[in-house]
Amino acid sequence: MGKYGVPPQAEEIRAMITERMNEAITANGEKITIEWRGQQKHLYVISMPVDLLYYNPDTHRIRAQRTLDPARDRELEDAPWGKAGQDYLDVLLKCQPSDPDKVDAEFEALRDNLENFGQKDPGIITSEGILVNGNTRCAALRELGEKYIRVGVLPESSTWDDINTVELALQLRKEFKRDYSYINRLIAIEEQVKAGRRTDDIAREFHIKTKTLEQDRWVYAVIMDAIKRSRTAEGASLKLIDFEDQQEKLRELHRAYLQTAATDKDAAEALKESRLAMIVLGYAKTDVRLAQPDFHTKYLDAKLPESIKPQEQASIPVSIPGIPDVTVPDATPTAKVTKALTDKLLQAKATAQAGPKLDPAKVTKAAEAIKTAKESFDRALEPAGRDSRLQQRRLAAPERLSDACDDIDLAIGELAQARATRALDEAAFDDALIRLRQSLEKLAKQAGKTFTEPGDGVAWLLDITSLNND
Repeated sequence: MGKYGVPPQAEEIRAMITERMNEAITANGEKITIEWRGQQKHLYVISMPVDLLYYNPDTHRIRAQRTLDPARDRELEDAPWGKAGQDYLDVLLKCQPSDPDKVDAEFEALRDNLENFGQKDPGIITSEGILVNGNTRCAALRELGEKYIRVGVLPESSTWDDINTVELALQLRKEFKRDYSYINRLIAIEEQVKAGRRTDDIAREFHIKTKTLEQDRWVYAVIMDAIKRSRTAEGASLKLIDFEDQQEKLRELHRAYLQTAATDKDAAEALKESRLAMIVLGYAKTDVRLAQPDFHTKYLDAKLPESIKPQEQASIPVSIPGIPDVTVPDATPTAKVTKALTDKLLQAKATAQAGPKLDPAKVTKAAEAIKTAKESFDRALEPAGRDSRLQQRRLAAPERLSDACDDIDLAIGELAQARATRALDEAAFDDALIRLRQSLEKLAKQAGKTFTEPGDGVAWLLDITSLNND
């Protein structure tokens, strides 16, 4: 099969599978239907000993978590069917995606469901006994002390591409199972894109809109770039699982970035870097929203101590291909200095998390830098929050009026439809108009007190309400 080779007990497993498949065919037993190379294929289901099967080292479920322990990951890569590698997979299949030191609550729920109701959905294995779908179910059954697992068997011609495709298709079905974690889902999407599949086909398979898929790919690129930027000279770096619980913050970052980039790309970069820094520092979503393009220059810069304050970044001219002697700045100083601060924090976070793997003095210094940065951001968030609340108050009244206009526009259409069908309650409509007049009169009184020099709209409001009062 290539890639990981053949498990050591492959021949024994193949013989057992052949015997049990013959029995299932003779009895016309249970079948499971899968997508196989573009068409539906029906596989007979057999029962196999859980201890004889192998976890799939290439499963999408734990791609991000494998990098948690580089030494064990290398051992798994070198000997995927050995006890050490398979034990590592067993641990990763049970752990919480964002905190591998804890058992995942979803794994416990799956285990309890199997204990109470038994195995409802068969897994899938290869003819060599490699679990394609049902890795976590097998781990749960082993923990429960169950001896067998029901599985369908892929054709002997299966390749690793087939295995990955089948696993992905089955995982996206709506069944009782652990969903892929956020990061592992992003990895699976990116692999499908790199395999040359159309984005609209991938989106349909993942049950998401193409727009959401594009958003997820942008987020994944930001994460990978952040990991690259976090690498230190000592070899420390952030890991994919460090971003596992940041889904909503990163998706909001994408929306804010696109909205700002539509008019100012450099401002969008400054916004992205400030928000990424706050995500690294562990701020809540409501705080991260306060980081707008001017957050660094307007609120943060003056509060940063010299120990973490980035140096001023000069803009470097960049030539335009095909236009000789013409250059443009590569980025504004604001965007570059914001990025430089984020780089410092990414590397400090990576160092602080490295623990005993690095010089304790460097780890302590990095932890102090994170603490200092957090204090600076805390102080900057106070005025940023006040200004944000003030801006919301400034926009509240105009937005309410805009919503009221939308409702009136809808009422116009409904009035025309009611007239055409002669279904209008004229008395109720008249009562509603009287209430509208009363509301406009109250609005006019407040507007008269608020605006010393009324604009055209306020003047119109004051005129119509005074006419109605005459």
